[in-house]
Amino acid sequence: MDRCAIAYEYHKAGFNCAQSVVGAFEDLTGLTREQLMAMTGGFGGGVGGSHAELCGAVSGGVLVLSLLYPQTEANDKEGKMRIYAKAKEFRRRFEEIFGLTRCGELLKARPGVTDKNPA
Repeated sequence: MDRCAIAYEYHKAGFNCAQSVVGAFEDLTGLTREQLMAMTGGFGGGVGGSHAELCGAVSGGVLVLSLLYPQTEANDKEGKMRIYAKAKEFRRRFEEIFGLTRCGELLKARPGVTDKNPA
């Protein structure tokens, strides 16, 4: 099963978008499913269910990238620039595909939703 399908299964089970995305990358993060779900629980609904801000799927994706390309030292400017570039590119690609990155706007527009895939 591909990662999109895994994320979709998590979402259908009731997890928020951030939890669903990070759950699909559990095997790469070194964290347990429980840890991942706990650390992303508040990111759903555009942070706290307000549906006003950044999509939880984008937040979850950036969290996964941050785990895969860690910048853990305050003076690691190269590491900071590396993860910023990865995050920026991820957000750009997400917006290119879905047209939006704000939760509420995505929920209204429902890009990619068809009769066969009611997300």
